[in-house]
Amino acid sequence: MKVVLKKDHADLGKALDVVNVKDGFARNFLIPQGIAEVATAGNMRTVADAKKRNEAREEKKLAAAQELSKKIEKVPCTIKVKVGEDDKMFGSVTAQEIADFLAKEGYEVDKRSVELGEPIRQIGVYNITIGLFRDVKATLKVWVVKEE
Repeated sequence: MKVVLKKDHADLGKALDVVNVKDGFARNFLIPQGIAEVATAGNMRTVADAKKRNEAREEKKLAAAQELSKKIEKVPCTIKVKVGEDDKMFGSVTAQEIADFLAKEGYEVDKRSVELGEPIRQIGVYNITIGLFRDVKATLKVWVVKEE
């Protein structure tokens, strides 16, 4: 029996996929649980329309992420930190601090998208990758300098 998935399913696929499953599995589990519905001609048209809308939405998000990437790469990021003897930092520069800096500049970036690897613990210049959308990444040059 062909069914259209309403929700993502680990074994069958993502929402709006048309899959072929055994009749009993569809009637006794998928349809009553609201995971799928029978693939009728009307449902197939609805699925096609929904896929087109999703693709258009994804293209808009991709274009916005690419534009944001270009803007972020032009932003000069200088973070001042307190240092002790021999220019050793107190604490470290974290992803949250970089996200806060970008927020002050007008770019909303989630701290989880800032890819540091490990916190910055030395003064210097660092290239930080920021994941914006799927394959779209921005490289932000961060200067960590001592506070005077």
